[in-house]
Amino acid sequence: MILQLLHRAVAPVFIGIMLGCTASSNQQPIVGAGLVSAPIAPTSYVAGANGYRWANVSIGGGGFVTGVYTHNAQKDLVYIRTDVGGFYRWNAEDKTWIPLNDSFKSQEKTYYGGEAIATDPNNPNIVYMAAGKYSQWQPKGSIFKSTDRGKNWTKLNIDLGMDSNDEHRWAGKRLAVNPANSNVIFFGSRHDGLWKSEDAGATWAKVASFSPTFTKSVGILGIVFDNQVPGLVYANVYGDGIYQSTDTGVTWSKIAGSPAQAQRMAVANNSILYVTHMAGVSKYQNGTWSNITPEKKPAAFNALSVNPLTPNDVLVALGQSTSTKIYRTSDGGVTWKELKASIKHTVPWWDDSMFSLWTSAIEFDPKVPGKVWLTDGFGIWQTDNINANSVVWTNYEQGHEEVVAFALAAPPKGALLLSGVADVDGFYHNNGLNAFPAKRFEGISPINNANRDTYAIAYSQSDPLRLVRVGGSRWNSTYTGATSTDGGLTWKKFASFPASMPLRVAISATNPNLFVVAVSLAPPLRTTDGGASWSAVSGLPNGPKGPWYWGQPLVADKVDGNTFYYYSDGKVYRSTDTGASFSVVNSSIPTIDQYAQYALKTIPDAKDEVWLSLDWEGLFHSTDGGKTFAKLPSVEKAHLFTFGKPQTGSTTPALYLYGKISGLGEGIFRSLDRGKTWISIGSSQNPIGGEPNVMEASWQQFGLVFIGTNGRGIYYGTPNDSKEQAALSSAPVHAIRP
Repeated sequence: MILQLLHRAVAPVFIGIMLGCTASSNQQPIVGAGLVSAPIAPTSYVAGANGYRWANVSIGGGGFVTGVYTHNAQKDLVYIRTDVGGFYRWNAEDKTWIPLNDSFKSQEKTYYGGEAIATDPNNPNIVYMAAGKYSQWQPKGSIFKSTDRGKNWTKLNIDLGMDSNDEHRWAGKRLAVNPANSNVIFFGSRHDGLWKSEDAGATWAKVASFSPTFTKSVGILGIVFDNQVPGLVYANVYGDGIYQSTDTGVTWSKIAGSPAQAQRMAVANNSILYVTHMAGVSKYQNGTWSNITPEKKPAAFNALSVNPLTPNDVLVALGQSTSTKIYRTSDGGVTWKELKASIKHTVPWWDDSMFSLWTSAIEFDPKVPGKVWLTDGFGIWQTDNINANSVVWTNYEQGHEEVVAFALAAPPKGALLLSGVADVDGFYHNNGLNAFPAKRFEGISPINNANRDTYAIAYSQSDPLRLVRVGGSRWNSTYTGATSTDGGLTWKKFASFPASMPLRVAISATNPNLFVVAVSLAPPLRTTDGGASWSAVSGLPNGPKGPWYWGQPLVADKVDGNTFYYYSDGKVYRSTDTGASFSVVNSSIPTIDQYAQYALKTIPDAKDEVWLSLDWEGLFHSTDGGKTFAKLPSVEKAHLFTFGKPQTGSTTPALYLYGKISGLGEGIFRSLDRGKTWISIGSSQNPIGGEPNVMEASWQQFGLVFIGTNGRGIYYGTPNDSKEQAALSSAPVHAIRP
């Protein structure tokens, strides 16, 4: 996705974040049959309106951490960047990660993309971040400054197209602060050249003297200063080579013989430049390049770090690999040793293969000898002794929540929550919401397949322990589904499934063996024998393109087991013959933009009652099986919505909405009278703006609602005065000051 760039001056915007965490507890979490428990760790939360509080569901990483950054002078000051989940800062006291982007609203969703980050070498309180997920989005990406280690941010006067989730996101450091003069900052963009500030970020100008040949979508991949030589700075132009400036970026020249496809650079304290690239490892010393590739075998190397205390001590790792190898030299690359690894997990469902998958960064800790940080496609690792014969790497994931949520289910029996996510499949949240799940889902992809997805989960209303789930592996285009008879603890793979990508599934309210599946770019499918055999559904259009699709077009009536509903392109379809055929029952529904969110939903004990959300077109309600719909006048935007357990003494399901209500503005809301009146329950400190794409509410606990995002995991909101708080976690939640 290559798009034009725009530079536009804007007034600085102040953004505040309130952080909190819990005290630890010795009590045991809730545990499902046959599953191991996980320790309750401190849980960050923010306060919402009308007595609500919001926190991440504890899952444990699950997303690409594309860089790790230590501060040269401040012990334990460590940051990470992620491709779709923003930035985090390490809290050494309780070994948790503090998210730093959560104050951005959904209109600012692009700022959840971590393009680059840089600390001020001379002031540990100052940090800059370049944030922008996709360059075609508005607003454009931008650079932000914090003077309190990321608690609050000020937007700077620079807007450029950034693509944190694009090519070579795992490499480079595009943002750098001059150690000799903190007022000087460089940013190497993907699309629009080199930018420089000479007043600590207040103003920016494009460096006109720097005009190499850029690789589309990658551009300038890295900027590094030589700490020993004032004015000496290097720029990695991926595909063209490495350039240097000896006058702090006024003039530039290409270094002859430099690697064309460099990924990372590091300058030792003896001024030797080390470079990893797509063909190996090189170093630049006294005007000469040397090939120092381990084992002298050409290969793509990425992660790179030079020991700040010992300039000849260098770590490198293979890049873009599912079986990363880590090498170390103590003589500047003359000889190398491959490091053996021993894995220690703090997340129950992680396995050893997650250590070696797409290693992105490795960094010596500048203040603690022997300590090294490493990041990869799933999270963050640390060793306290890189000198051991077998290096023990421990994953630290508490607070780092980065999964992309496709599906949520909160049935009236069994687990409070089941989640379907990208890459790590999904979870039966057996340990409550504030402790890591014991294991990942199984039954669709091979258990040793590190990358697998669940796109949809549904349960039968009459027997909610009977579930169906669909998904598969994008990496080898194998898709299927599975059924469960015990609420999602165990799964049995479909006996067969056509060569299609399943997107959504609806299960009959009265017959758990009957379900309909919407598939990508083909007619929906139907089974009456629990997935043993399949037939095409008639009367419906081809499904939308998957897998990155967030609509909810398919739903079963929760009373009549023969009835299903489907929405597409301004039409509502209905089947009354167990999903075998559908026909249009309403063609007067507003059409919406192809990227708008929409969802069809039904509720228990209400035959023929159908609800339809159409993003900016609002929320619609039908009581006659979709023949007619009435728009709720108070709802100006219905991005997401869901129903949950009624309050005590009522039979009216609680209605939750992520959208805009007349007189209340945008946010998260709850109604107890089918949308006649609303209260706000969202948080201004954390509006859950990281592409919220799925919403469900609990049918076991009144007031409990879930929102799944596109890279910031899953959130839950619950009233502070909930009498069933123990079901969420065995540890109480206490706010602390930032």
